[in-house]
Amino acid sequence: MSDSVGPVPDALKILVAGGFGAGKTTLVSALSEVESLHTEEVMTAESVGVDDLDGVESKTTTTVALDFGRITLDERTVIYMFGTPGQKRFSFMWEELAEGALGAIVLADTRRLEDCFDTIDFFEQRDIPFVVAVNCFNGVRTHMPADVRIALDVEPHVPVLLCDARERESVKRVMVELVSHVLELELSRA
Repeated sequence: MSDSVGPVPDALKILVAGGFGAGKTTLVSALSEVESLHTEEVMTAESVGVDDLDGVESKTTTTVALDFGRITLDERTVIYMFGTPGQKRFSFMWEELAEGALGAIVLADTRRLEDCFDTIDFFEQRDIPFVVAVNCFNGVRTHMPADVRIALDVEPHVPVLLCDARERESVKRVMVELVSHVLELELSRA
């Protein structure tokens, strides 16, 4: 009998980023096959005047470090998802979380689209491939991906798609699109 536990799976690191209240924690929870880990804290009086709640007035908690989830693709490949905090005051975490990332999902909320600019700049400056996923909340006007692309001024090769961060199948399509995008970029560089 061998003491070997079998081959070590290939680990792929994916970031889920975007503005405050865009639905990053929800997306990680919807897609993770294990109970996802969250560093959610109740927003206190100290956040008044610091965190902009326009468009997300009912939000009562915030991610202060990261969200974490896992998806097993096959016996050799596992995706680890790391959700970043959305507020600028926690942006120091982005650098640590981005280390070794294969790619990123930038989750966009059309009520607060300007919150995506810093996130997109971050990934572009570090040459980390990303897709933009527009989270279609209940009651929020849906914009066409082409219009969001123009508003965010992202390159034509960057996929922009619609999703519902609460629905596993919807966010699974986003993840598949990201992995396909990363593979296409790698093949074009070879």
